[in-house]
Amino acid sequence: MTVKHLVLFQFKANATAEAVKELSSRMLGLKDGCIHATSNKPYIKSLTGGKDNSPEGVQHGITHAFVAEFESLEDRDYYVNTDPFHAEFKTFAGPFIEKVIVVDYSEGEF
Repeated sequence: MTVKHLVLFQFKANATAEAVKELSSRMLGLKDGCIHATSNKPYIKSLTGGKDNSPEGVQHGITHAFVAEFESLEDRDYYVNTDPFHAEFKTFAGPFIEKVIVVDYSEGEF
């Protein structure tokens, strides 16, 4: 079962444009940098993201969105709970993030 992992960021007011760009680049770099301990291969199927451009005005401070796709719940769980490259990213990102929202879903499951 494929799993989509939606990550939304609100940056702290004092986060510089350079820091936001670096964090965003590192986030996208997780696709190739996250290597599964069992297969020794990258396991994130796809990872996209960008800056909000919605005219609706209901972002509640969220400015950046990213969507990672995993082949299975097991791969997603490894990413969230174990992957050292992901853990390193979270440590880097922490000082710049005001709020993070994460929603995981499998298409068509309601």
